[in-house]
Amino acid sequence: MTDRALMVAGAGLAGVVWIGVLTAVLWGAPADDRLAALLLGLHSENPPYPFTIQNVMWIVFFLGIGELAARYRAGGAEGSQLARALLPEDDTVVLRQEDLGPVYQRVRESDPEGAYWLQRLLTSVVLQFQSNGSTDQVNAVFNSLVDLFQNEIELRYNLLRYLVWLIPTLGFIGTVVGIAGALAQAGDLFAGAASGQAARPELMQSLTGELGVAFYTTQLALLQSAALMATMHIVQGREEGALNRVGQYCLRNLVNRLYEQR
Repeated sequence: MTDRALMVAGAGLAGVVWIGVLTAVLWGAPADDRLAALLLGLHSENPPYPFTIQNVMWIVFFLGIGELAARYRAGGAEGSQLARALLPEDDTVVLRQEDLGPVYQRVRESDPEGAYWLQRLLTSVVLQFQSNGSTDQVNAVFNSLVDLFQNEIELRYNLLRYLVWLIPTLGFIGTVVGIAGALAQAGDLFAGAASGQAARPELMQSLTGELGVAFYTTQLALLQSAALMATMHIVQGREEGALNRVGQYCLRNLVNRLYEQR
């Protein structure tokens, strides 16, 4: 199992623990307690606890946190490659084809599996220049690779975007379920009133409980989705910043120093 999968699975387990902690804290809360209804749907009858919409949303929310943690770690690992000093950084250095052999060897040894943007970019640029000695083609390859890496970042966030979309969807499902249950309870209440039966307070309490499910699930979903979306933009910006620094490093210390022999 990869580190990313382990982090996401661990976050899902943390979500289950979080639900357990909330349950232990709020278990004795009265039926009209708003916090227990908002966070857990503790006294919900449709669906019954612990199979509430809120609990499902908490697990999805923590899965999103795990994915964000994995992306945050990956962005830091990409940026840390710049500290390896794989290229000569002296402004007076000019690189010819015959000078790139040691550079290529050093780059390959630093990342044999080609896992990082910096090494992949340097390897491709060096091989392109050694094959034909054309700086124009090197620039074309460099620009194409940077665009591909940018698209790679976008693809890495597909699961997070789905989770951010899924949480409000679950909240709206909870709203539909709560309203449907409230309408059923209202039908029983009005039918009893029309037949002249005495008022039944338990039906009114059940009706208001179903309406609580309808509104609390959407409220919690919007809060969770907003938190994930804001954090996702911060983490994605960090990862894109790392790519930008990698591109500048390669451009400044390799691409702009290549000497094309004519």
